[in-house]
Amino acid sequence: MMTLTVDFTEIDGSMLASVGGKAANLGVLSRAGLPVPQGFCVTTAAYRQVAETAGVRALVDRPHLAREALLGAEVPEHIAEAVLARYAELGADVPVAVRSSATAEDLPFASFAGQQDTYLNVVGGQAVLDAVRRCWASLWTDRAHAYREANNIDQDAVELAVVVQHMVDSQVAGVLFTANPVTGRRREAVIDANPGLGETVVSGSVNPDHFVVDTASGEIRQRRLGDKKHAIRSLAGGGTEQVALDHQGACLSDEQVRELARLGDRVERHYGSPQDTEWAIDPGGRLWLTQARPITTLFPVPDSPSNTGPGRRAYLCLSVAQGLYRPITPMGMAAFRLIGAGMARMVGVPVANPLAGPRVFAEAGQRAFVDITPVLRSRLGRDVVPRVFDLMEARSAVVFRSLYQDPDMSLVDSSRLPGLRRLLRVVLRLGLPWRFVEAVLRPEAARRRVTRIGSHLQEAIALRGNPSSRERLDHVQRFLSTSLVPMLPSLLPVAGAGFVMLALVGKLLGDKLEPGQLEAVLRGLPHNVTTEMDLELWALATRIREHGELFDTLSPAELSERYLAGELPEVVRRELAGWLARFGHRAVAEIDLGMPRWSERPEHILGVLANYLRLADPQAAPDVQFARGRAEAERTVRALVAKAGPLRGWLVGRALSRVRALAGLRETPKFFLIQALAEMRRQLGQVGVELAAAGRIERAEDVFFLTVAEALAALDGRDCRDLVAERRESYERELRRRKVPRVLLSDGSEPEASAPAATGDAMVGTSASSGRVTGTARVVLDPVGARLEPGEILVAPSTDPGWTPLFLTAGGLVMEMGGANSHGAVVAREYGIPAVVGVAEATHRIATGDRITVDGAAGTVSAAD
Repeated sequence: MMTLTVDFTEIDGSMLASVGGKAANLGVLSRAGLPVPQGFCVTTAAYRQVAETAGVRALVDRPHLAREALLGAEVPEHIAEAVLARYAELGADVPVAVRSSATAEDLPFASFAGQQDTYLNVVGGQAVLDAVRRCWASLWTDRAHAYREANNIDQDAVELAVVVQHMVDSQVAGVLFTANPVTGRRREAVIDANPGLGETVVSGSVNPDHFVVDTASGEIRQRRLGDKKHAIRSLAGGGTEQVALDHQGACLSDEQVRELARLGDRVERHYGSPQDTEWAIDPGGRLWLTQARPITTLFPVPDSPSNTGPGRRAYLCLSVAQGLYRPITPMGMAAFRLIGAGMARMVGVPVANPLAGPRVFAEAGQRAFVDITPVLRSRLGRDVVPRVFDLMEARSAVVFRSLYQDPDMSLVDSSRLPGLRRLLRVVLRLGLPWRFVEAVLRPEAARRRVTRIGSHLQEAIALRGNPSSRERLDHVQRFLSTSLVPMLPSLLPVAGAGFVMLALVGKLLGDKLEPGQLEAVLRGLPHNVTTEMDLELWALATRIREHGELFDTLSPAELSERYLAGELPEVVRRELAGWLARFGHRAVAEIDLGMPRWSERPEHILGVLANYLRLADPQAAPDVQFARGRAEAERTVRALVAKAGPLRGWLVGRALSRVRALAGLRETPKFFLIQALAEMRRQLGQVGVELAAAGRIERAEDVFFLTVAEALAALDGRDCRDLVAERRESYERELRRRKVPRVLLSDGSEPEASAPAATGDAMVGTSASSGRVTGTARVVLDPVGARLEPGEILVAPSTDPGWTPLFLTAGGLVMEMGGANSHGAVVAREYGIPAVVGVAEATHRIATGDRITVDGAAGTVSAAD
């Protein structure tokens, strides 16, 4: 016989499916001896019987009908008897709170706070039964249904239990977070309190008293008193009333605040993670805990070997710095660790276990972080690194500088000399000065050497013969940790020389320069493999234009399926295959080798081709615009040489010729890196085929949800199917995370969250490409399948080279991330489209369809007049 009711003390954490999230937590807290008011749970078995009778399963896509069906249903007699018997055990007509407890509620990744209904001060058996039925119906409120949709929770599978709990006639009540939900700081309790029942605080209907407490010391760091204009009180005989208040003082004493912080600490220690709790203080001054659930919005604290000892550490998110907001697959993270080990060895800090990566490497929220504390505490680091980020990712540079006043980031290395000596040794060992000089004096020879390095890389990544899976894994580990890293640094001085020459021209001409002239020199740069990729894709579109109707009638996914099956027209198939042969190793989020390459799944590229084929204006054609930009750059070079005068003109001309010859090579190191990662992915894919055939994983591509070490264990016989399923579920949850911190402290604080909010109508960022354009915004969070109409302004969280094919038809670009020399900024300049980067919250503050003006020179984005 199914259990219809269960006491809190009989509930453990394994009973989620039968009691729901809220009751499961109350059971855990009760069994832990925490001060939870007595109560019981009406299990999901009761809901299931009533829902089946009411025909709810057929109405899951019409929540209002499901709700009406449950409200009109009678509570079966055997269920009513079970509920009334449990209620009688609490006392005769005792006041209770009746709360919904869904199976998809109070979970680590989705709190569902306030999505279902609660009924307070319910008195009497029939009133309890009516409240239970109304709670069942609240599972199908529009807000709860939409919340489940947003969190990809199966509407058919969700069920509802109901908590019936002794009502605390509270004098004061409220909520307590055991970590600061705004800044992310752990061990910092945040308390909101108001007289009467806690509903006023939970619903947000009052301005409560607000306290911030250091949990370890009990220090009250912040005390802000609210107006507390009204309270909700219990009525004799059931129900509640709202009463006006005239409170001037705090509704909690300092000792009560500290007692609450201590209680929150007990709850957090029991669960092992920060909690969002509700509490009440009864007329006798006793503190009760009425609810606890995980704080789902906190970003995880980095897990790093360097995070030991006193003081906080600061971590930079490498993922975000590379324009990657999405999580990284476990195998992609393993590759990062191996490459990091190679980099550490290159600078003279060998790593004992390359699979673990260097000590400064950290992982949080399936994103890659690096410990930058030594940089912030070094005089040389403070001098150099923020200036680099001013160009690459300006908002991170602002955060770095804001940390200089933090006592935990105080200088310990005030002399620049030790750091300079270490840097000089590395630079000389890699021969970077000679590469720079060669690039300046003999740019053609420098470019030929870049080509040779690319050829050597192709030889190094190849694995001859018919290797075993163990040999493939050994090759991946050895190549990424030892062979790859030494090849790439020697490329950096080549493009770097071009930008140094550009800066030299700026010094030589000084105030003779007009705004935007140096930027104009960078229009239409040759030798940029990313712009070459995009322009060749445009050329491909022109050659298949006669088959444009295919791209109008079929979705990118359908086109991809036909291409892979060899069912597209021959000219389309041949042209696309040729383009993919050169560029098919690339992808969106391509630094994660766990991501499929375009050669495997070309739907993104086919969607871009569909965009190109809709471009009707010949003067707006990308190749025409690129040629126009190149001509403008050449005119600007001649004008600057003439402006320099007879003595400096020759030097300016030589310097600008190096800019044009070398600066476009900026994208080449990453192009080579992605070629290497794509080949490592191919090798790992073959390992996945063997593991899937042996039944150790379900599908070959599941190998990318293992690490190298785990793949080796699978070859030894370990069944990894459950591990992969768990990893995939976690990965899907992280895909929904919209906010990823640029810099994160080891106590969970996000320094940027403490920065003053932006004011004014215009959004301010960093100028990336001059020009001014007014147009319709298109907010794109994932470029795959994005339909960008010609002339629309692309608004994105960040971009990497995989996004740049969209740039060719964009009227302008706005990015939340990036600096003047980030990938998106460089490509936007070369195409001549106005661009502003580093615009905080751009994808939230701008909506698709908004008319906006992008002023690339001023670095502003505003609503169009």
